[in-house]
Amino acid sequence: MTARSSSRRPSQEPASARGPAVRGASPEAAAGRPGVPATFLPGRDEPAGPGGAASPTAPSTPSASAPADAPSSAERPPHQRDHGEPLPERPGRARPDGGAAEAAPEPSGGSHGVRTAPPPDPGDRDRLLSGAHHDPHGLLGAHPVRGGVLFRVLRPYAKAVTVLAKGLRADLHDEGDGLFGGVLPLSAVPEYELLVSYEDNDVSVHDPYRFLPAVGELDLHLFGEGRHEELWRAMGAWPMVHQGVTGTRFTVWAPNARGVRVVGDFNYWDGTGFPMRSLGSSGVWELFLPGVGEGELYKFEITRPDGSKTLRADPMARRTECPPANASVVHASHHRWQDAAWMERRAERPVHEAPFSVYEVHLASWRPGLTYRQLAQQLPAYVKDLGFTHVELMPVAEHPFGGSWGYQVTGFYAPTARMGTPDDFKYLVDALHRAGIGVLMDWVPAHFPRDAWALAEFDGRTLYEHEDPARAAHPDWGTLEFDYGRAEVRNFLVANAVYWCEEFHIDGLRVDAVASMLYLDYSRESGEWTPNAHGGRENLDAVAFLQEMNATVYRRCPGVVTVAEESTAWDGVTRATHHVGPGGFGGLGFGLKWNMGWMHDSLGYVSKEPVHRKYHHNEMTFSMVYAYSENYVLPISHDEVVHGKRSLVSKMPGDWWQQRATQRAYLGFMWAHPGKQLLFMGQEFAQGAEWAEGHGPDWWLLDPSYSAEPDHRGVRDLVRDLNRRYTDTPALWERDTVPEGFSWVVGDAGEDNVFAFLRYGRDGTPLLAVSNFSPVVRHAYPLGVPEDVTAWREVLNTDEARYGGSGVANPEPLVPDAAVPWHGRPASVTPVLPPLATVWLRPA
Repeated sequence: MTARSSSRRPSQEPASARGPAVRGASPEAAAGRPGVPATFLPGRDEPAGPGGAASPTAPSTPSASAPADAPSSAERPPHQRDHGEPLPERPGRARPDGGAAEAAPEPSGGSHGVRTAPPPDPGDRDRLLSGAHHDPHGLLGAHPVRGGVLFRVLRPYAKAVTVLAKGLRADLHDEGDGLFGGVLPLSAVPEYELLVSYEDNDVSVHDPYRFLPAVGELDLHLFGEGRHEELWRAMGAWPMVHQGVTGTRFTVWAPNARGVRVVGDFNYWDGTGFPMRSLGSSGVWELFLPGVGEGELYKFEITRPDGSKTLRADPMARRTECPPANASVVHASHHRWQDAAWMERRAERPVHEAPFSVYEVHLASWRPGLTYRQLAQQLPAYVKDLGFTHVELMPVAEHPFGGSWGYQVTGFYAPTARMGTPDDFKYLVDALHRAGIGVLMDWVPAHFPRDAWALAEFDGRTLYEHEDPARAAHPDWGTLEFDYGRAEVRNFLVANAVYWCEEFHIDGLRVDAVASMLYLDYSRESGEWTPNAHGGRENLDAVAFLQEMNATVYRRCPGVVTVAEESTAWDGVTRATHHVGPGGFGGLGFGLKWNMGWMHDSLGYVSKEPVHRKYHHNEMTFSMVYAYSENYVLPISHDEVVHGKRSLVSKMPGDWWQQRATQRAYLGFMWAHPGKQLLFMGQEFAQGAEWAEGHGPDWWLLDPSYSAEPDHRGVRDLVRDLNRRYTDTPALWERDTVPEGFSWVVGDAGEDNVFAFLRYGRDGTPLLAVSNFSPVVRHAYPLGVPEDVTAWREVLNTDEARYGGSGVANPEPLVPDAAVPWHGRPASVTPVLPPLATVWLRPA
């Protein structure tokens, strides 16, 4: 990829248009005259007119009206428009400050000499012009000196620069190389502007180098300590009013850089005149640019320690160009949230004691081609109709390669521009909340790609990645791992988690690839990794980061849940951070954890032919051995339906009827099993093909004109009913994480391929779930039940004809027989078990 997608680059301007790159002394100085004329305009203190008396008609301040023959901004060539002046009108864009271009005041009155400014130190001059100066504000701008105020301006391609202030108009000397300077006989630095003259026009602008830093010392202190929880407000590009002037503050962390300059649309990608200042030992560079506003494209031109240059997107950019373009975009949000009712009630009940049924979505392919706002018209209604309580969005943060599905992030603070703006994404979240749907998103703090315009060796040395190449390189994905031990990097990530929850009202973060963060030897052979300080394999920095992230999010964002995709037996993933476990570590502090073991084992079982399942019976029961070690989610995610793994229904053996029946039975078992549920899009209607990000789900399977449409609609109808029964049955979610909420009825009927268990609500109300993974009907199958239930009624049967099943059911209530105790219980019932089906029974 190219570093910049825009075709408007300084190097593409013709030399004649750009003007001379180097200029000598002014004509006045060459002629031996003492200085460039300065004109003092009539004001409170200055005399005016030939006789020294103030003219009654003379203005007291510079005129704001342009000469009648001045060309408009749109008529001037690009190199002759200054960054403080708006670009020509484009559809949908206006000047950030809402005003019109300012014109030069007309001089009036006498004149006074402007002394030649002392030349800057040659080394300072060279560093400034090469973009390697740490303090351009020390050279540029206005500074009191003996005998007046020294003004110095860097304006490449300008023919002249004039200082404008109340009652003052003074032309600066041309010092060459785009520098202009002079000493004015003033007692103090005035409020001033600059009149920059090009070949055929003049532009009046504020001088960026007259402003104090627009980021506070407390911000820098907190960032240096790694404790700035609202880092996005201090870093990046932030439109603001600073010292009474509208513009944009640019800040970037680049501690190893020799110099940093801002480039963008506003200076036609030539940063020569826009060097940033280094703010002490913080490593942060800052520049406030008046007149630059929302929608402008920009990057940072960084001079590396070796003197070479690199053009980088802003790591803190809150908006980006649409890939494959990769510039950052100045952004300010104007969305007005309408989800107050949702936000107020989402923290009423802990998530592990609440219904939590998740529909996983890849936004770009759910309905290919739709924008965020178009998705807001369709996705909330679809999810609500199916009864899911939440959606989980695969990574939304900006990523250059669509084929990564979002898991190789370059813009951690920006929603992908593929479907719209950040405010458009907020509109989608808002719509989901107003429909009663919670929003989780995948978050990827484990690694980042090596794109040369992004985070990798950002300022010429390792910065966001670990300094040890063996620690930095991710062995599986060719990416780089973050240096979690560096305070600023940890702050970048912790604040990012808070950012999504607070700025976008995200209800939960599913943290990707946690296992790869926790272990130093993850996917590494002996000799390829270095033990920690205690000789162990645990990544202590990553542990501390995850604990801090979770603690910070839960403290600041009530009702938000964090979910770990963690595939090992790490102890205490969902334990509180202050509770130390047997391994000596406090818990990681997550709210939920994906149960990868259950997913692997259960899919392995149902993929076997029924005749062989008795040999794998334990694969369906083993999950209850560790079910209460963590707070679990049962995931059938995108990872299980790609790369040759086949879709969910295609994993099932047998003919088409048996495949659909087994999927329905499996979903009924899954929804009744302790833990929350997650189902990837397309699996809700038994899509036969694997998912591909290029075309998304096969919606045509639900077209009524398709002959097999009833088969797919039947599975979707079942998912809808599963969710509705689930939400209405507290026994299925109130006590997911405690042993009192579950009891086996029969877990050893391997010969029959039958599983039966009881779930209990907080009030003791039970639900009996029975699954028959055999393709035969089992009549009058005895099951032990509690004696205090007088009758049981069937509330869900995955074999119903409307789901595509055979219609075998228990239409009448089942009355327990106390005379026949069974399975160690005081009574029994004898339901008929449909083939390849799950049945739920509740007290009648």
